[in-house]
Amino acid sequence: MKHLLSGAALTALLLSSAVLPAAAQTSPCTITVGVVMELTGPAGAYGQAGAKSVEMAFRDINEAGGAAGCTLATDTRDSQSQGNVAVDQATQLVNIRKVPVLIGGIISSVSIPILTSVTAPAGVVQVSPASSSPTLTNLAQEGKTNGVFFRTITSDALQGTAAAKYAIDQGMTKLAVVHVNNDFGVNMVREFETAYKALGGTITSVTPYNEKQASYTSEATAAMEGDPEGLYLISYPVDGATIARAWISQGGAPTFLLNDGMNSADFVQAVGARYLDNAYGTSSGTSPTKSTEYFNGNYKEFSGGIDPAAPAADRSYDAGAIVGLAIAKAGKPEAAAIKDAMRQVVDPAGEPIYAGPEEFRRALGLIAEGKPIRYEGVIGPVEFDANGDITGPFRLWRIQNGEVTTVGEMSAEDVAKIKSGGN
Repeated sequence: MKHLLSGAALTALLLSSAVLPAAAQTSPCTITVGVVMELTGPAGAYGQAGAKSVEMAFRDINEAGGAAGCTLATDTRDSQSQGNVAVDQATQLVNIRKVPVLIGGIISSVSIPILTSVTAPAGVVQVSPASSSPTLTNLAQEGKTNGVFFRTITSDALQGTAAAKYAIDQGMTKLAVVHVNNDFGVNMVREFETAYKALGGTITSVTPYNEKQASYTSEATAAMEGDPEGLYLISYPVDGATIARAWISQGGAPTFLLNDGMNSADFVQAVGARYLDNAYGTSSGTSPTKSTEYFNGNYKEFSGGIDPAAPAADRSYDAGAIVGLAIAKAGKPEAAAIKDAMRQVVDPAGEPIYAGPEEFRRALGLIAEGKPIRYEGVIGPVEFDANGDITGPFRLWRIQNGEVTTVGEMSAEDVAKIKSGGN
């Protein structure tokens, strides 16, 4: 992620282009999909990676022949990592551009207001690659999503539990918690706290923080109470680095448990690798497929240097691929038809399809013949439940010598067992 463009430069680039490969520009029609990503602000690194992934997926489908006889294009807007800005941008895309699908946001505090204020009332399909808040599940269960919301990441109701077990397994039995004070952070803490205490862990303090502060000294000082042996930091790379430095400068033990978004080269560099050799984290995992191999081999060149392991990159490609295939399956750019097709293109009984132009060409042929397909993505085979959620494994990682390395995996079944009271 060291090669990411500046926020302003990338925003200008994305807003001035619409994923129209030269070979596809003669297509008689264009279907535009709205994209609202966090290109700047605390989650800017995620959104920059995610936006390029969606572009890559659409390029691949266009090279395969397009969707419903048309070229796929994106109209990408910057949420600035702020919910109110995201709602304004989504409103323009849905009400003025009349997009049938919107991909985004990345963080839950952006995706939720888009859903409740814009896409659900309008009946427009929304797919988030990385918003993991359990609130999104709750909204679906309460009938407030109009059935239009899907996501290609597992819920924090599961990740918080996985993090608790991982912490105990690493001997972290007495932790302070500092978390971003938004829906994502609050829910992650709640799920973690329940599982961690049940597994024998002690939480010495829970300190929320507000984003984009110049200093987090007071939060770090508050977290020192109770003599914790380490810190569970639920944050984003920019603020997270500032908090970690404050923690260390206040004399906090350089032992960290981190959430998925902290799997970031920028975070490691900003804090200093020498302070992070005892840092561990969890991420929504993958079950590698041929799509994983394709993405890892091609994304960096396409994105201009972004690492394929960048948070949100892999699952954003899958979000774009599933949306593109769903439009092809629907046969028209109408939200209701696309909503129905979202589950049909990941049909467990379908012919396996993988990422890349050649595979998408095969998928389009099968769709034209009326045959079922199962897109097996970069993150693995997915299937949407009634709430638009997926399940899957969790990646266990740590930082050593400045590098993030995978050290294990926790299955969805193991996490469910812990959540239900088993060890």
